[in-house]
Amino acid sequence: MYDGIYFEFPKLLFLIFFFIACASLCKMKMPSIYFPHTSQFVKNGASASKLLFLLKWTAIVMMILALMSPVKDEPYEAKPKNGHEIALILDASGSMNERGFNANNPAASKFDVVKSIVKDFISKRTNDNMGLVVFGQFSFVASPLTYDKHILSGIVSQLEVRMAGQSTALYEGLAQGINVLKMSHSKSKIAILLTDGYSTAGVDKIPLDVAIDMAKKEGVKVYTIGVGAPDEYNRAVLMKIAKETGGVAFGASNAHQLEEIYQKIDKLEKSKIKNETFTYMKYYYTYPLFLGLLSLLFYVFLRNKRGASR
Repeated sequence: MYDGIYFEFPKLLFLIFFFIACASLCKMKMPSIYFPHTSQFVKNGASASKLLFLLKWTAIVMMILALMSPVKDEPYEAKPKNGHEIALILDASGSMNERGFNANNPAASKFDVVKSIVKDFISKRTNDNMGLVVFGQFSFVASPLTYDKHILSGIVSQLEVRMAGQSTALYEGLAQGINVLKMSHSKSKIAILLTDGYSTAGVDKIPLDVAIDMAKKEGVKVYTIGVGAPDEYNRAVLMKIAKETGGVAFGASNAHQLEEIYQKIDKLEKSKIKNETFTYMKYYYTYPLFLGLLSLLFYVFLRNKRGASR
């Protein structure tokens, strides 16, 4: 159990020499130096027995050991999961604020509907390692790859339209999603790219062909989803991205169709994800600290008792 324990601050062991020096050079002040504020419990003339001596030095040694912070590295291996590594790439440009996409809730914006459906999709993919990219005028990684679906869903809930700007840097968003998957060791890398518009000229700093080549190089299969009427988004570009990366292009003109698309994607084949090993530090300072405090309490009690009996 205690094999492999070491001290974080081993140099604090030299404190013992300070107490030894005090024991030799300043005996009259020992009680106040060792244990401040306990002088009121200690009566003049208390005899220094062997037991008191043992309790005093046990308390000192144990306190120093606690300060040295004994620790042990404990390995933790994450269990392998059967699933994909998926980058969710969401358009948050100004056009996503349009209403009427959901017939059952006309007041809801496209983006509100997307967030609700994406959160439901996340909750179903329990074995997947998923990341989140948001783009508008620029793109950013809202969440790196994670198995924690509660955190990821919480991040999705906090997203807002135009938080990445008004325009649409579509290809930059795709490239950012590929970068999220770049360090993945999974055989199945998926990017789900959702947008409701066209790439804005002069804003998108990455050419379409470059973004597609990045996906091919990293082995990322891109599923594209166009949201809105067929003429509201660039169908040709989305179809090209999907075709050249081995994915499928979808179009959704309402919330119900969008929900069905994510259900189709949910039926993707599973693949083995490699184990990951982590290390955390287990602290044992509580044991010497407890013994030190216990010895100190007995020392004060017996010293006071002896003093009172005289």
